[in-house]
Amino acid sequence: MRPAGADPPAELDLGSLAWPDVQARAASTVLAVPLGSTEQHGPHLPLSTDTDIAVALARELSRRVPGIVVAPAIPYGSSGEHSGFPGTLSIGQDALELLLVELGRSSDAFAGMIIVSAHGGNAAPAARSVARLRSEGRRVGAWSPSCDDPRDSHAGRIETSVLMALGSKHVFLDKAAAGNVRPLQELMPALRDRGVAAVSATGVLGDPSGASAEYGDLLLERWADELVAAVAVL
Repeated sequence: MRPAGADPPAELDLGSLAWPDVQARAASTVLAVPLGSTEQHGPHLPLSTDTDIAVALARELSRRVPGIVVAPAIPYGSSGEHSGFPGTLSIGQDALELLLVELGRSSDAFAGMIIVSAHGGNAAPAARSVARLRSEGRRVGAWSPSCDDPRDSHAGRIETSVLMALGSKHVFLDKAAAGNVRPLQELMPALRDRGVAAVSATGVLGDPSGASAEYGDLLLERWADELVAAVAVL
């Protein structure tokens, strides 16, 4: 896959279009909305990690599937569990749900909308917004990358490898260290009650050691395949 900063062709980037250009194609176009977060990802990854991944996947979708246009990314999500770490900015579940509902309503010119979310904390509000929009008769869906390792859920080998594959200049492996490697399900009660800082002093849930761009490429290719399949049944 291309680096996160690689621009898609202008006709696939909503922000670069004028309204007559959108009018000419919207009825046969699905809007892909990258949804990320601005939250801590340990001492070695940038706060933009989730947003960078969402943007890269939405852009890859637009290159693989005709009739996809990529909206400007939403860089804020529901990240309250990370609030113990400076730099994390969260709008909470209720505000995110409302934002996505209003965004979906305002995109009626398009044939549909797919929310491409790369932050797990966005899942519940995104699902509720999709349910509400569908109940109003809109063609809307939400998708998130799969995670096969419950011991590597945040800023571990998976996300570090993906950022490396995307060519991020903000991966600092010399600062990387293992965090809490217990399965996420075991940590969830404490995370809900007291946040990530209660279970990991570094903010890492996993172990970034062994991360590589090659592994990141494999993950990105698999996720892109899954996203394409999700859009096909939208």
